[in-house]
Amino acid sequence: MSYAIFKAVGQQFKASEGDTIQVPKMEGEPGTKVTFDEVLLSSDGKKINTGQPTVSGAKVTGEIVRHGKGQKIVIFKFKRRKNYRRKTGHRQQFTEIKITGLKLS
Repeated sequence: MSYAIFKAVGQQFKASEGDTIQVPKMEGEPGTKVTFDEVLLSSDGKKINTGQPTVSGAKVTGEIVRHGKGQKIVIFKFKRRKNYRRKTGHRQQFTEIKITGLKLS
């Protein structure tokens, strides 16, 4: 099973062909093709190539499926015996990408 670990939007992701992954919000409309050139590690199932810092000639291509928001994270702060309570929430925006191809060299 071939896979690649690549860097996108300041984070690292592991992907195989056909996977759907969520990355932090990126620019682009659904249906747009995207290419990630910063491949840090690639494997074809038998041999593993590591980059220093990136694998030369390796690419991960994908297609933007949709944009959305993740589940709400609740932040609750309080101080005991002081009647201090604060409750807020946050929903992180993401872009869902379907991996269409891996070029491992």
